[in-house]
Amino acid sequence: MCGLAGALTLGPSRDARAEIEAMTAALRHRGPDAGAVFVDESAGIALGHRRLAVLELSDRGAQPMHSRNGRFVFVFNGEIYNHLQLRRELDATCVVDWRGTSDTETLIECFAAWGVIQTLRRAVGMFAFALWDRVERQLTLARDRFGEKPLYFGFIGCGAATVFLLGSELKALRAHRAFDQPVNRDALALFLRYSYVPTPHTIYRDIYKLEPGSILHIRPEEIADRAHLLSRYWRYEEVAAAGLAEPFEDDRTAIDALEAALFKAVGLQLIADVPVGAFLSGGIDSSTVVALMQAQASRPVKTFTVGFDEAGFDETPQAREVARHLRTDHCEIRVTAKEALAVIPKLPTTYDEPFGDSSQIPTSIICAVARREVTVALSGDAGDEMLGGYNRYVIGPKLWHRIGASSQALRTATGTAAARLPEWAWSALAWAPGLGKSLAQFKDKAYKLGPALGRMKDCDDFYRALVTEWEDGAAPALLASPAATQLDDLDFAAGIREPAQRMMLFDALTYLPDDILVKVDRASMAVGLEARAPLLDHRVADTAWRLAPSMMIRDGRGKWALRQVLLRHVPQELVDRPKAGFAIPVGQWLRGPLRDWAEELLSERRLCEEAYLDAAVVQSMWTQHRSGRRDLTARLWNILMFQAWLSSTKQTH
Repeated sequence: MCGLAGALTLGPSRDARAEIEAMTAALRHRGPDAGAVFVDESAGIALGHRRLAVLELSDRGAQPMHSRNGRFVFVFNGEIYNHLQLRRELDATCVVDWRGTSDTETLIECFAAWGVIQTLRRAVGMFAFALWDRVERQLTLARDRFGEKPLYFGFIGCGAATVFLLGSELKALRAHRAFDQPVNRDALALFLRYSYVPTPHTIYRDIYKLEPGSILHIRPEEIADRAHLLSRYWRYEEVAAAGLAEPFEDDRTAIDALEAALFKAVGLQLIADVPVGAFLSGGIDSSTVVALMQAQASRPVKTFTVGFDEAGFDETPQAREVARHLRTDHCEIRVTAKEALAVIPKLPTTYDEPFGDSSQIPTSIICAVARREVTVALSGDAGDEMLGGYNRYVIGPKLWHRIGASSQALRTATGTAAARLPEWAWSALAWAPGLGKSLAQFKDKAYKLGPALGRMKDCDDFYRALVTEWEDGAAPALLASPAATQLDDLDFAAGIREPAQRMMLFDALTYLPDDILVKVDRASMAVGLEARAPLLDHRVADTAWRLAPSMMIRDGRGKWALRQVLLRHVPQELVDRPKAGFAIPVGQWLRGPLRDWAEELLSERRLCEEAYLDAAVVQSMWTQHRSGRRDLTARLWNILMFQAWLSSTKQTH
């Protein structure tokens, strides 16, 4: 696990070494063990790397790495879990004089023998990399299938002075002397809407995220025209279609196949030359991963849990029971509000662009705790998106079935009434018959759903309303027109009829890479910890899409098949628990210990001077939230994260 940076210019650059060293230094936290650069001024290429040594701890795993034939130069961030198998396949066809045992060396020699696309289609892992071909004078970037590892790129300058930059985080690009990109106001509107900046956009103009499963090629002579070639070597939509075409015939076969795929994925991800542990919340996903780890480990697995003093936000009792049953070496830490609040000033630097998922706070804390004892930690991330875990998959289609059957006039009236209800009134809806009870389960979404109910045409519209904080064009971003995202055109899901499965596909292509995986990558790499997610093994995805809808959602509960796998390892009472998110009481804190911090960031004077947000709208929201009349935590947290990020980067309009 590492950090990489690079710059490509049309002609020679006298300052290339100093610039790439500055970019690489900005990523030191991602690779605290070593750092080096490669510069070919005549070719206009410079690559930098910071290393977190996990496999092949000696210098034989150092980067930038050169291929044996001298043709390629390579910087790589990630892990290839089946790299030993790839070596065996390569050795069967040609003789390779291996220098060490790193997966970096495996990849570059496979590239030299098989080409990039064929290698990536065989590789199992998470990765982002830059490969310079000295013969073809071509730079190739690539990113893993699901987007576990980040890769940013973009153009700065104009004409012959244009520079193509790349980096694991935006701070690497900002470290380049010529970087002077303004805030992308359209991306700001998207951030306020989704709580993250959707791929391929970033918060900066002309800077982009490489899409998961994608490859980019660029040559020096193409830079002035900003020309580059983007292609896909893997598509999740095709995995879904293939799985649906070959469903499992019965429950037992499905559960056996799922357990086998997960067992293999977990086993591969235990490979490391450093200590390995796991995050354990006590939920279905992390408990399954830990159970399969312990089943393959020769000693107790180190597990980590974080809990909070506030009622309703503490997962430590559940995790403790699972750890006791599996006999792991368990570590739990209880965090006070004061300790959690101390993380907030670091968030803009850690996440590097506005990021609004408040579970970034406990994630940052647990990563820091785990790093004290291990260098690698496995997680249960992606279980919800892959195997039907979110409540919206269970409740959403049922609720839409009721709402959609009513007239547009009734939906409009119902939505308007719901949007006007004060926060205290929602608890009363739990006792109302029929629709009221269903709506009560969505009380945290009601203010978003209400205004849109009358305009919804199908369950896809209902889903979009659930996962956004503002309707199209309604976010208080000034001079902004939200750019298109994958959720604006859902034709790629045309072959999937089941609403819950459509939602899962949408989440896996958007929310998973742009929220969940960003959250974990930045929090873990900020402290030099490698986080791995076995459920993102693409063979697990192949298996998951062969599950019938009833094998994912049954008896009003999600993740049915995964629960059956877990039941083979832990007793029933440790499985049958309500789903709990990794949440903290941010809304309460904004009315209490965070109030002064928020007041400063949301002051009318400040908002007017910066001129990115509509001060009147923001001030009205803040007043309503402070008074307790409405819970506007999610919207306000997005705004606060932008304001804090803006302050940290000293950006002006």
